Amino acid sequence: MKTLLLLGGTADARRITKALAEMSVDTGTPLRIIYSIAGLVRTPDVPCEVISGGFTQFGGLEAYVQTQSIDAILDVTHPFAEMMSSRAVAVAKLCGIPCWRFHRPMWQQQTGDRWQVFDSWTSLIPALAAKHAVLLTAGQLTQSSMDQLVAQSLCVRGGQRLVLRTAVPPKVELPDTVQWIKAIGPFKQADEHALLEQYGIDALVTKNSGGAATEAKLHAARELGIDVYMLQRPQLPPADQQFSETAEGVAVIKGWLHA
Repeated sequence: MKTLLLLGGTADARRITKALAEMSVDTGTPLRIIYSIAGLVRTPDVPCEVISGGFTQFGGLEAYVQTQSIDAILDVTHPFAEMMSSRAVAVAKLCGIPCWRFHRPMWQQQTGDRWQVFDSWTSLIPALAAKHAVLLTAGQLTQSSMDQLVAQSLCVRGGQRLVLRTAVPPKVELPDTVQWIKAIGPFKQADEHALLEQYGIDALVTKNSGGAATEAKLHAARELGIDVYMLQRPQLPPADQQFSETAEGVAVIKGWLHA
C-alpha cells in the first residue's frame, strides 16, 4: 500500500481528501492518506489519519517522510503558505518522491473593480496613507507582516482606523486604532456589503487567495466603489505537477497508484 502525505488546512484539501478516499474504495486500490494541518482553527472532518501542529514535533518534515515511509506529497495548503510549499518541494527531492500541488485559480479583476495590485506588504502599506477606514482580510499574517501593519496604524494620519478580520486572535497587542473581528468564511455578499458600510470602509486589503468562500467581499467592494488593495501570490518553486481542479488531481494520483 502506498502512503500519501496531504498537506491541508483548506476547504480544497478536505474535498480532495474525500475524493481520493472514494476513488481508493471504488477502484479497489489501497491508499493510506495522512492529512496534515497546522491546527490553528478547527479539526477537519476527513476520512483518514490526521496529524495536527506541524512537523517540528516529529523532527521536521524530512524526518517524518522517512519514518512514515511516505511515497508522495500532495500540497493543498493556502496559496500564500510559501514556507510550507517550498519545504515540501525540497524534501520531496531529497527523499526521491513526487510532490504535487493543488492551488485554486486566482481571482480575476472584473469590470467595475478598483484594484491596485502589489507584490509585497512593503509596497502595499504606504499606499494606504490617504485612506480613512481600512478593512484587512488577509488571513493569518506572519509576525513580521503584522508588526508592519501595527506600526503603520499607530500613525494617526487624520484618525485612520484599521478593522482586522481573522479566524483566530492576533498574536500581538493591537492599538486603539485597530479593531479586531473574529470570523470564519464562507461569507455572504449581503453581509460583506453591510460590514463595509457599517465601518465606513474606503479600502479593502486582501491576498489573492482565490476561491468562492471569501470572494463576496470583492463583489461588495465593487458595488460600493471601494478601492481594493490586492497582494499577489508569492512565487513558489515548481512542483512535479500543479493542478487547480479536484478531478485532475485525483486522476494524477490514480495514475500514480497504478503505475
